[in-house]
Amino acid sequence: MPRYRYEAVDNAGEVLRDEIEAPTPEAAVERLRDQGLLPLSVNEAKSGFLRGGLGQPLFSKRRALSRKSTLLLTQQLANLLHAGMPLDRALTILIGVSEDEQARSLLERVQEKVRGGSALADALEAQGVFSRFYLNMIRAGEAGGALEVVLKRLTEFLERSQALRETVTSALIYPMILLTVSALSVIILLTFVVPQFQRLFADAGKALPLATQIVIAVGDGFRHYWWVGILLIFLGVIGLRRQLSQPENRVRWDRWLLRLPLVGDLIGKVETARLSRTLGTLLGNGVSLLNALAIVRETLSNQVMAAALSEVAEHVKTGRGLAEPLQDVGGFPKLAVQMVRVGEETGQLQEMLIQIADTYDGEVQTAVKRLLTLLEPAMILGLGVIIAGIIMSILVAILSLNELAF
Repeated sequence: MPRYRYEAVDNAGEVLRDEIEAPTPEAAVERLRDQGLLPLSVNEAKSGFLRGGLGQPLFSKRRALSRKSTLLLTQQLANLLHAGMPLDRALTILIGVSEDEQARSLLERVQEKVRGGSALADALEAQGVFSRFYLNMIRAGEAGGALEVVLKRLTEFLERSQALRETVTSALIYPMILLTVSALSVIILLTFVVPQFQRLFADAGKALPLATQIVIAVGDGFRHYWWVGILLIFLGVIGLRRQLSQPENRVRWDRWLLRLPLVGDLIGKVETARLSRTLGTLLGNGVSLLNALAIVRETLSNQVMAAALSEVAEHVKTGRGLAEPLQDVGGFPKLAVQMVRVGEETGQLQEMLIQIADTYDGEVQTAVKRLLTLLEPAMILGLGVIIAGIIMSILVAILSLNELAF
């Protein structure tokens, strides 16, 4: 009988990871629910060499949908259900209008399972491409008979998340272009311009200044051993990824990032905005606080903040609320903690969490602009210093030759 790896949440809010035997993934989900567990993901447990270091297949027939495709499908399905169409008819229309072959195939599989009696959340979960946050939102909407409303909220959530991501990505385009042009400029100088003067210096036969010797040596290294540099970069990337795949190293790396000036503040605000919007959206759709915290913890990229949120969940189990544990564990912005406290005191925690997310979305945009305000002139100045150093080393050598001639 096949074995399936699963992640599920128990009644205490703990995330359980184990394997279970079942004839089909649907049967595995049913067995987990019979045990009083809330399944988050169920995947076939394969063995052999075609597995990654984290127990996941290295090659998969199903690629995750892009964020843009997921947003579009969610938005279109919400609009069709809002127009009064039944779910099966809405899926048929989406299959007909979809231009993405992958999305169309996925929708066909989902429709087949829905027609077979499966709930939409279960049909989506069987595809193995949707996040646990997404699936739990759909499941909560179906349980409360408000699938259309949940899809609208999901659309808003995905739109805001996409807007925040695009803000950061767009802001980084110019620095990346500047960095690329700078590197190319220096490489061209060292590999094509400097060698022209090197012949002149060799004909003169005079000992060159130390700065000129260094520049020529670096240029020779670029021309003759460029492959060594590429190999070192490749090995460095592989080594870094392997190191970061180990939890203890990832925690140290994330802690170091949080301590960096400007960068650490930016990371903290991005994670706070993501945490607040995800938690507020889940609570607004009937997911319990403990289950919501377990789901939100998996959405955080920074492992230090994710571990802090796990500690918060432990305190929440004792009935201490959310604000007090957030303040005790530290690592979260004080303004956000105080706003959570106000939300708990007024009974409007969900609305306050969404307001926190909106606030920190704006803070992220401001922080990105401030960081780029410092980064761009620093990069331009650094490029100018490097190019000026190369030119000066050549000029000093030429002047020394002129002195020799006279």
